[in-house]
Amino acid sequence: MTDPNKETLNRRLKQMILKECDIDHITADDFADDVQIFSDESKLGLDSLDALQISVGLQKEFNIRLPDSKSFRRHVTTINELAEYIQSQ
Repeated sequence: MTDPNKETLNRRLKQMILKECDIDHITADDFADDVQIFSDESKLGLDSLDALQISVGLQKEFNIRLPDSKSFRRHVTTINELAEYIQSQ
């Protein structure tokens, strides 16, 4: 059984990432929750500047401040992990 709150949060996170990184060639449905965000498999094509944009988006949307972008990329690697981090705050 899936948790509707988790699904909603994951979808919000995906939409925020697409918006903050100005990605319009894919939709939130085009990448899985358990795929590494900064991998080719995610189809996002993100770099370190995008990590900063995502961090800013998280602060705006969720009032969550993350460590620097390198630390972010090391510790928060998938949508599922990012959602867990947000829920733990």
